[in-house]
Amino acid sequence: MNGWEHSQSPIIWRELLDRGGKGLLLGGVDDFLEYAQRYYGITSMMLSEEMLDIAEENLQAHIEIEKEEEEIKSLIKPLQIWITSASASICYQLIPLLANGEVFGMTTEISIHLLDTGQFKDVLCGIVMEAEDMAFPLLRSISEHTEINEAFIQADVIIVLDDVLLNREVQSLENYIREVSEICQVYAPLIEKNAKSGVRVISSGKTFVNLKAMMIMAYGQSIKPENIIAVATSWESAAKAMLARKLNMNAAGVKDVIVWGNITGCNYIDLSHAKLYGYDCAIWGPANFSHPLLNMIYDSEWIHSEFLSAQSSLSSRVCQCAGMLPAHAVATVLRYWYHGSPPGEIVSVGVLTKGQFCIPEGIVFSMPVRFQNGNWEVITELEINETTQEVLGRLAHELMQEKLVALKEIKEMHLYGADNTSKKYLCQEMETWPTGSL
Repeated sequence: MNGWEHSQSPIIWRELLDRGGKGLLLGGVDDFLEYAQRYYGITSMMLSEEMLDIAEENLQAHIEIEKEEEEIKSLIKPLQIWITSASASICYQLIPLLANGEVFGMTTEISIHLLDTGQFKDVLCGIVMEAEDMAFPLLRSISEHTEINEAFIQADVIIVLDDVLLNREVQSLENYIREVSEICQVYAPLIEKNAKSGVRVISSGKTFVNLKAMMIMAYGQSIKPENIIAVATSWESAAKAMLARKLNMNAAGVKDVIVWGNITGCNYIDLSHAKLYGYDCAIWGPANFSHPLLNMIYDSEWIHSEFLSAQSSLSSRVCQCAGMLPAHAVATVLRYWYHGSPPGEIVSVGVLTKGQFCIPEGIVFSMPVRFQNGNWEVITELEINETTQEVLGRLAHELMQEKLVALKEIKEMHLYGADNTSKKYLCQEMETWPTGSL
């Protein structure tokens, strides 16, 4: 490598790191002893036999230390993180957040697996190369995958980013729902087959986030429903930023804004429990002192006319963002899931309903939760007024219709080719819906 002609062992050289340039060759043992005597006045009286014994002992010690380090490394099994549709811009922004230690902990190593179709192989290879160049201490490995059969092997966490390009002039809603269902029909059996039994699945993206989570539950009967959630934090964060601009304060001080319903469809931003921390007004208090947000916005007309009517533009902003916001949302939810959400703080997440807040069972609906001890629970003790309850009923109806369309499409397209378990589930689901409800 250095172009030296010395060919006998040992080869002794000096690294001139502080001066730049390559190392300086000293030669063999005799050359080294002469160098030490000339420059440092040090002479060794040790016999060659003693030197050889010490060299052998040093070699054995080095081998044992390397072996111990490999054993310790093998005991630290990295978390296996799989990301689908990994050529999306959100994935590019997400990898540094996952690998820097803030999400899973500063002692937890991870291995990231990027999954996409073959046409994006070059993009995935570029992402892998760049991530490796960044040399994250906790990133054990990162790899690209384009073969669907090898997806989700030993997965601890699966982040589903798949989206469909919406153009209502070209396709109907039913066709888009069918497309989402087909994606989930491929993923769910592979998750059951290849992933770990306690795998956690996060549905994110810009379209049909609730539906993707629900269809993975439908097709993956052995996956724990409580381990599948849909991320609503992007909408929550965007709403907080809009409110902070109105109040001329830092968005980090706006807490407990709730996103109800269909995350990427019709949702409702609920401010009735929202609080302000560190707000500059006449009344001040310690760091944990808060003001009710609605009491601080004296222009109530703004809330009803501009804020609530601006939710469509809010959704547009979230969907058009380059990737930082949704990546931060996924990382935040994962951090809470593994380490708990801030005490007393409300987080909005799409989860499978069990009748909470009089919402019908069996749909994925965004609602307030808290994360604790590696699990989440719905904050059912929250009081909601009649107006909010009425809105929740309308939102639930939309998701029930979406679910019905999805199950109808599944039954028509896949029932006769499905396995017995899927047939039984789909037939039971269809029987629960009244005739003509579509």
